[in-house]
Amino acid sequence: MQLYQGLQFLVKGCYHDEEMFTDFEKKELPKPVSLGKLIGPSFILLGLGLGSGEIILWPFLVSQFGLGIIWAAVFGISMQFFLNMEIARYSLATGESVFVGLTRKFGILSPYWFIFSTLIPWIWPGIVASSGLILANLFGLTYTAVLPITLLCVIGLILSLGPVLYKTQENLQKIVIWIGVPVVFAITFFLAKPADWQELGLGLLGKGVNFWFLPKDLSMAAFLGAMAYAGAGGNLNLAQSLYVKAKGYGMGKYSGQITSLFTGKKEDIRLTGFVFEMNKKNLSRFNIWWRRMNLEHAVVFWLTGGITILILAVLAFSTVFNSNDNQAGIGFILNESRVISTKSTQWLGGVFLLIVGTMLFFTQFSVLGSTSRIMTENLAILTWKKLGGKYISLYFYMFLWLQIAAGIVIFILGFNEPLKLVVLGAVLNAFSMFVYSGLIFWLNNTLLPKPIRPSLIRQGVIICSFLFYGFFSMIVIYENVVKALI
Repeated sequence: MQLYQGLQFLVKGCYHDEEMFTDFEKKELPKPVSLGKLIGPSFILLGLGLGSGEIILWPFLVSQFGLGIIWAAVFGISMQFFLNMEIARYSLATGESVFVGLTRKFGILSPYWFIFSTLIPWIWPGIVASSGLILANLFGLTYTAVLPITLLCVIGLILSLGPVLYKTQENLQKIVIWIGVPVVFAITFFLAKPADWQELGLGLLGKGVNFWFLPKDLSMAAFLGAMAYAGAGGNLNLAQSLYVKAKGYGMGKYSGQITSLFTGKKEDIRLTGFVFEMNKKNLSRFNIWWRRMNLEHAVVFWLTGGITILILAVLAFSTVFNSNDNQAGIGFILNESRVISTKSTQWLGGVFLLIVGTMLFFTQFSVLGSTSRIMTENLAILTWKKLGGKYISLYFYMFLWLQIAAGIVIFILGFNEPLKLVVLGAVLNAFSMFVYSGLIFWLNNTLLPKPIRPSLIRQGVIICSFLFYGFFSMIVIYENVVKALI
């Protein structure tokens, strides 16, 4: 009843800038921590990208068209690097999420949009379906909906029982990346020939087999989806803002963390942030924070993620390019395993499947954790004036198990083809990126003090991202919706 009354109260009204700005308090900007202590959030975003783009979509496109399209993956993850840093900038400076900032700027419709644009694109469980299919083949099982449903429930239990949500995600994601990525690197370097690396070099320049930049038969939906997933993708990039708070970067030091309903120690969570004086000492501290955060994200997310995309693309090219069996969804991954076994040993092909299946499982794990946090933050914005923060942990687990239940229903209804589910979710996420890249640009250039606003170069990159995602989103909508109605 309290939750209903709070929602009813807020639906009738609307936040105003003047009203919400009174929530800002002045605090000291904390001293910057060492680079080593900053490492963490980028691992989660990297893990979010590994399962969707790096393992599935880009290798699939390479298996069909060759390495001539790989330049686009580097372009995509580079755009996401700059987007992520602008998302992080706001939370570093204020200690509150960009969702709160966007509500300050655009009113009460903002949290409704972010709940909708997070739930709808990510409700399609294509990543866990891919994991289930691969693990079923590895262990000689018959793939049915029971397997991915079981995996979804296991994810729910892990996230529900971990004492502190952020630490659970970060620690598990680090383990998977530290083990999985080096193994895939080793397999690729063992199998790839010099000619394959030469093709990679040409592909980075846009030169493919009988085409430049984009082959004529390439589906724009698949291309747009792959671009969205050249990194975390969709609203998941916005989770960087929440992880800045959870890690205690900058003014985020004053925010609490979401803990388990069952095993965690309850913490006070603050929704609104703080301001610091724009004096010489604080600006110097902010610039140090900013440089170190950029370096951490560049090394962990951009460099490691970019190299991983390239390595997995080379592996797909050297093993299954032009294979006749690749049209059957993610069957190209199973083909890769068979080729690896043929060219080396049976157990190495099995290790490849185990690594890929596990990485996909933990990608779905991080997706559910991140999307639930995003929707929790926005529901908290809607209910804060009436209910405060006492139900935030409950909101998180409500959204977590709602998504798991929706995934179970989707599987029961027979939507079991992993690749189609992944592409559908990716296209929807690309459109959401088009929307929020413009919103973040406007937020940081109007709400933040001038000394800490983005440079002209960074502004230019965000504008390019906005135009790019918007242009290709319109093409996909025209080809798949408008044409069908004509």
